[in-house]
Amino acid sequence: MLDSLTIGRRIRQLRTDRGMTLDALASALDRAPSQLSVIENGKRELKLSELQKLSRALGVSVDQLLTPEAPTERAALEIALARAQRGPLYASLDLPALPVRKSLSDDAIRTILQLHGELERLHSQRAATPEEARRANTALRRAMRARNNYFPELEQTARTLLAAVGHAGGPLSQRVASDLASHLGFTLHYVSDLPMSTRSVTDLTNGRIYLPVTEAAGADQRSTLLQALATQVLKISEPVDYEDFLRQRVETNYLAGALMVPETSAVEFLRAAKERRELSVEDLRDAFAVTYETAAHRFTNLATQHLGVPVHFLKVHESGSISKAYENDNVQFPTDALGAVEGQIVCRYWSARQVFDVADRFSPYHQYTDKPTGTYWCTSRIQSTSRGAFSVSVGTPFAHVKWFRGRDTTNRFTSTCPDEACCRRAPAGLASRWQGHSFPSARLNSSLLAAMPTGVFPGVDNTDVYEFLESHAPAS
Repeated sequence: MLDSLTIGRRIRQLRTDRGMTLDALASALDRAPSQLSVIENGKRELKLSELQKLSRALGVSVDQLLTPEAPTERAALEIALARAQRGPLYASLDLPALPVRKSLSDDAIRTILQLHGELERLHSQRAATPEEARRANTALRRAMRARNNYFPELEQTARTLLAAVGHAGGPLSQRVASDLASHLGFTLHYVSDLPMSTRSVTDLTNGRIYLPVTEAAGADQRSTLLQALATQVLKISEPVDYEDFLRQRVETNYLAGALMVPETSAVEFLRAAKERRELSVEDLRDAFAVTYETAAHRFTNLATQHLGVPVHFLKVHESGSISKAYENDNVQFPTDALGAVEGQIVCRYWSARQVFDVADRFSPYHQYTDKPTGTYWCTSRIQSTSRGAFSVSVGTPFAHVKWFRGRDTTNRFTSTCPDEACCRRAPAGLASRWQGHSFPSARLNSSLLAAMPTGVFPGVDNTDVYEFLESHAPAS
């Protein structure tokens, strides 16, 4: 491949070394000066016949023209700057082209190139590949397990905020959530045209938080508001990589949960339930008027730290793939080669899958499962969303089931996964009949294949957001 930039700079260098003007060399080639200028600026590739004419006019061989090294250090800098300006990153910055003149010093070019290189490095870090995303998920889950999914600093932040608005304990009302927004300097605005890629939009200039008029099925308006506030309280900034993005999401969700289900009230409630041997995620949900998933998450935050009960949590799509998972009770989740569980298929004999076959979706589903690492008891529920149905499950080892309501269930299954003979290998009769005579087309989860979404706020269409803010900003 011919490097038109390097060849062009070499032609210019050879021309100036010989004291030839652009017009003189162009005349020798029977070309217009503007055409030669395009060649010297590396904006057009040369044919072999043109290279031969140039070599004769300049008194050098064709091989000398094609030497890959830049003719001078200055030329090397100019070539690098020209390449940078033609790249997609520079184009995305919406900056005007920077003409390379003699007045532009070598040090200035080096500084520009160094800044451009740092921008490329940051963008490369943020463009997480699926492998990087899975590694980040695995590392985050390991860190959460090490602290039993309990964040004392966030619990303290929640207590401070609640005390500031006079919340004495118990469920957090919508009014108190609004008071928190006012305390932090924000007004709330409910709109019907929120950008599709967002749950909320915060206008930092005018101190406004925009929320949807109607919340999505299974969602909690307070949660959306509190997560928006949490990003400001925790001073969330642009993530430097996918691991940082996941950590920020966990922390904002945790703080929102700690505000809706305050630690002091929740622990008092759970300890009393444990004494009665009546621990129940449903009761925690009802006592604090939150969604089942919020109650399940909050239970995992507090159960080990305050009750001494190890637990695991699963959110599983109706297809069987894991959406979220956490454990500190040695349960063995299915994993890929990198140790990631997201997107892996749960054993069909676990309660997280069995609950989809239960007709009664009003009552909680309880089940014992004999697994390779021991017997576990789980409680599961189904929640419907715009992305389909999901099961949310909380489980604990057999030794701790005595504290839970639902321990008397007769539902019991055996799982030997990851042994393929458990549920992944078809029965011999079916396999002999259909193996080689069928070809299914998989419905792939695109989020597992895509890189981390680009933009300051991953997954959000910035243009939509900015147009929305512009249309709703108060008149100056």
